[in-house]
Amino acid sequence: MSRMSELIYPDAPGFKVSGPSEQAAEAMGSTANKRRAAVLAQIAQYPGGATADEVAKDLNLSVLSVRPRVSELKRFGKIKQTGGRRKNESGMTATVWRIAGALR
Repeated sequence: MSRMSELIYPDAPGFKVSGPSEQAAEAMGSTANKRRAAVLAQIAQYPGGATADEVAKDLNLSVLSVRPRVSELKRFGKIKQTGGRRKNESGMTATVWRIAGALR
């Protein structure tokens, strides 16, 4: 059993069963903190808040690696929803996030 499986999400990237998901979680574990910090810094650049898709585009990352970091930042109380939504790449609307404590 790996050390990663002893940690609980969101303190570490998670997985439900051994195999590819576990391998991906272990690979992401070493970069999750840096990625979370980059996502938080990018959201701070948007006075009106940003969607995960906007942050992913700005950081030249897959939205699939940014959305989990956004969820973690929300859970840690670092970001909050603005109440707004904007269209994303898929044409659907996405939550707009802002730094917690920032003026609306």
